[in-house]
Amino acid sequence: MASQSLFMVLFVVTCSIALAADQGPLQDFCVADPASPVLLNGFACKNPMNVQANDFFFSGLHLIGNTSNSAGSRVTPVTVAQLPGLNSLGISMVRIDYAPLGINPPHTHPRASEILTVLEGSLEVGFVTSNPENRLISKVLQKGDVFVFPEGLVHFQRNVGHYNAVAIAALSSQNPGVITIANAVFGSKPDISCDILSKAFQVDKNVVYQLQAKF
Repeated sequence: MASQSLFMVLFVVTCSIALAADQGPLQDFCVADPASPVLLNGFACKNPMNVQANDFFFSGLHLIGNTSNSAGSRVTPVTVAQLPGLNSLGISMVRIDYAPLGINPPHTHPRASEILTVLEGSLEVGFVTSNPENRLISKVLQKGDVFVFPEGLVHFQRNVGHYNAVAIAALSSQNPGVITIANAVFGSKPDISCDILSKAFQVDKNVVYQLQAKF
């Protein structure tokens, strides 16, 4: 009886894990059809007979991103929105350009882990573990170095060199999503109540108003 109970527990746990994971492709490909009226978790499939080579093609990662902004960086994404052939494949990538001292601000990817490779320059990178430790794990990378950011954790990059830097990153979702912390907290629409933010950050309300005005 005990062995039967143990078997049932293992069976339920295994089924729970299987149901929680993303489903793998059930066909050769499922090119995204953004024009489809069908609503589902992802994109509906384009008719396979209408699929062309360009559905699996993207050109542009050789172009230098414009870093003339307050962060001093530019992300060029290649997700399912730019490359329909990525639909259901669970992968995507980005190019990131950094001006000297430019940053990719603290952010998270709610649906993906990330592996980053430095192509040019020197980058300080890091991520913060979850509560209650909130431990910062960081390192300075040089050309050719690789670093991994676990799914969902807050992470960042900063160009610590005197010249422009470039990185390529791969992500474990065709639609990883991005939540930039400052934008989400101080730039939400409508605004998060000043009472909530001033208490959460232990600052005066005027500081919150100033930060909200920037985002």
